[in-house]
Amino acid sequence: MQSLKKNRFTLLLVLIDIIIIILSYVFSVLVVRVIGGNSDFPILIQSLVVITMIKIAINFAFGIYNIMLSHLDFNNVLRIFLVILLTNFMLVLLLMLPSIPKFMHKSVYLFITAFEVTGILGYRVGIRIFLTYEKVKVKSLKDSKRTIILGAGSQAEMAIFEINNNKDLNNYVVGFLDDDPVKLGKTISNKAVLGTLSQLDDIIEKYKIDEVILAINDFPKAKLNNILEYINNNRIGISLKQTSFMNDYKKNQRLSIETIKIEDLLERTVVKLDNNQIFDLLTDQVVLVTGGGGSIGSELCRQIFELGPKELIIFDIYENNAYDIQMELERLKYKNRSIKTELKVLIGSVYNEKRIEEIFETYKPSIVFHAAAYKHVPLMEDSAREAIRTNVIGTNNVAKLSVKYGVKKVVLVSSDKAVRPTNVMGATKRYAELIISYYNNQGKTMFSSVRFGNVLGSNGSVIPLFKKQIEDGGPITVTHKNITRYFMTIPEAVGLILQSAAYAKGGEIFILDMGEPVKIIDLANKMIMLAGLIPDVDIKIDVVGLRPGEKLYEELLIDHRINNFTETSNSRIFIEHQDDNFDCSIQIEHISSIFENISNDEVKNELSKVIKGYTRNEI
Repeated sequence: MQSLKKNRFTLLLVLIDIIIIILSYVFSVLVVRVIGGNSDFPILIQSLVVITMIKIAINFAFGIYNIMLSHLDFNNVLRIFLVILLTNFMLVLLLMLPSIPKFMHKSVYLFITAFEVTGILGYRVGIRIFLTYEKVKVKSLKDSKRTIILGAGSQAEMAIFEINNNKDLNNYVVGFLDDDPVKLGKTISNKAVLGTLSQLDDIIEKYKIDEVILAINDFPKAKLNNILEYINNNRIGISLKQTSFMNDYKKNQRLSIETIKIEDLLERTVVKLDNNQIFDLLTDQVVLVTGGGGSIGSELCRQIFELGPKELIIFDIYENNAYDIQMELERLKYKNRSIKTELKVLIGSVYNEKRIEEIFETYKPSIVFHAAAYKHVPLMEDSAREAIRTNVIGTNNVAKLSVKYGVKKVVLVSSDKAVRPTNVMGATKRYAELIISYYNNQGKTMFSSVRFGNVLGSNGSVIPLFKKQIEDGGPITVTHKNITRYFMTIPEAVGLILQSAAYAKGGEIFILDMGEPVKIIDLANKMIMLAGLIPDVDIKIDVVGLRPGEKLYEELLIDHRINNFTETSNSRIFIEHQDDNFDCSIQIEHISSIFENISNDEVKNELSKVIKGYTRNEI
């Protein structure tokens, strides 16, 4: 049915073009006759059949009938104009051949071209204007979101085009705000620049705005937070969105309009990395990433893959995650033929020593990033055996085999929860750090750990949880009104891991100065407002109490009052001083022999005997 409609519409366009072509020749000849020119009408009529067929064939060849008139733009108009010009120029050259009858003068083609351009382009542009008007008319209905766009540049122009042409966007644009005084009072697509950004509050109130779209690059985060503060203080539901660029399947860049992410509001200084050092570390190396399908592991794989190692081995127990990152990287390699990295995806667990040794023996990795771990604090309180199995025994397997097979560097992905741990997850991650430290002295392999805080948007983190709770209509559950956490983005965390690997000489625990902590309840409020809803009106926030093993305040990774760290050449990355003397071989042998046969509570007790400072925080 769709194909039939398309063919009918194409046939209609062809018929209209034929009529315009014929009329263009007739009118042009008549005009020339009026001003004193001559032409041979009988030969002209006969020739028009051939000329029309040639013109229509050329139109098909140049894809003129594949252009969607609802998306007709300047490039399409230019293409049609050039095809008309080219075709008529070719016909003029034909008229100059001695064997071709001279049924009219060559100068007539000036009039023919003018008539054809006016007719063939004219009705197409007319249809485009009509369709746009119909869409704009629909957008102006009372149930549309009254929208103000911040910025009046090229991005704003693309934003209003996207709004008018995307049936999923139900916006009615009231106007624009821009700080450029030259633009004030001017219009874009018949929508005026109503004022400056400082007048946003008044504009919101005056025009009853439902949605604000940000179409300015590098808009200050402080100003974004001010907008949210105004929305919160006035208890109004306004959604905040921003423009971003994406590539479509034809590799054309187009603009999309999406909700502002919570990480865009956190005023953090981006960690600057020495990309040359990282590149030198990975070039021509065989790199193994355990837990390569997880939030941190998959981002590690993305960044490593583009840096050009000889081979990247992704190892994960969860096949779906591993498959997703495999498909993503293979698509990237297909699009970017300059990437020569070989990709291998393998399934298994780090606690299966035989399986992990097969990988070391077969692929001989030279760099290992050990990201495989259980990380959910409350879940591990009830599954302490599994935390021991993966986080401790799995780490020991990777470390032992790295020494055996001559790996150059091993980097453990650790956690801020390893600092004075109060839960099983934190205690097992601290155990893993001690294992890494022990094996650093057992061979030529350089071992180091990277410790960082909560990662925005990772699996199981608070951001996806809050987002799901908002989608479900609430309530958002917060464990304590005063609970705070340090946050960083996934790319930032991975950048730290790679930079630390480049710095590593063996035995270090690298840590990041994570700035100021964020109150979780403030995070919840901002996410509700970003969704265009009102906290405690549209979405309730329930305080449900701390969970087993959970701290009210996270430990400082960097305490500048205590001289227990060394600075690196990166102002945000430090090395913690360690004075642990840990005999890994004895401890691992002991806990491996008993953990399967003792209770969950007894596993915790055994863990507390090994990890100094592990204070069980049962609630």
